[in-house]
Amino acid sequence: MTETPNLALPFIAAAQAQKHVTHNEALLKLDVLVQLAVEDRHLAGPPSSPAEGAAWIVASPATGAWTGHEQEVAAFQDGAWAFLTPRIGWQAYARDEALRVTWTGTAWTAPVGGSGVVAGSSHGATTGFAIVEEDITLTGASVTSGIVIPDRAIVLAVTERVTEAVTGATSFSVGLAGEPTKFGNLLSVALGSHNIGVIGPTAFYADTALLITANGGAFTGGKLRAAIHYAHFDAASP
Repeated sequence: MTETPNLALPFIAAAQAQKHVTHNEALLKLDVLVQLAVEDRHLAGPPSSPAEGAAWIVASPATGAWTGHEQEVAAFQDGAWAFLTPRIGWQAYARDEALRVTWTGTAWTAPVGGSGVVAGSSHGATTGFAIVEEDITLTGASVTSGIVIPDRAIVLAVTERVTEAVTGATSFSVGLAGEPTKFGNLLSVALGSHNIGVIGPTAFYADTALLITANGGAFTGGKLRAAIHYAHFDAASP
């Protein structure tokens, strides 16, 4: 075995010359992975002036020096990029979002569903906050999301970020059937643009999908990462 099974840290071989090179490589990996924090998880290409030791989660589709490293951790060390392949269960703190995300084996995800409980009774009733998110491919006059606002949830906001430049439309809106601009209107189609659609706490009494509507033409391409931020409740056990 030439490296450790979990973090892939290199071993120093018996009678190895230049032992310090292998040792320093392991230290640099540990410097990134221990208390892992990344600057951003939505960039698909390297920043122009990265700070030494800074790290990013590479978004898709990766470009430039990050090509082929989607979802890996890219760390700028000794003036060059080093890439670390995540394993299931790794966690990272995204500084720009003040959010902890976990690698599931297919995606870096924030807590969703029934997680995020902030209060509970002795008989199991709970109150919590959660986020569900989806990468949505944009096509046609409008698109309905696969994710939904859950029945009996109270929505606080819907956020969105353009992860692939939108084409065919001059802007777009995010809302619901019957309220197409509820969470934002005339939103930018540029790559990396984002919006925080805050609303007054609103209760929903049925599973409700988001509606993304093109303005100034129909969508011919582009992708959007949308997230629903809501409070959820569970009744006490029998």
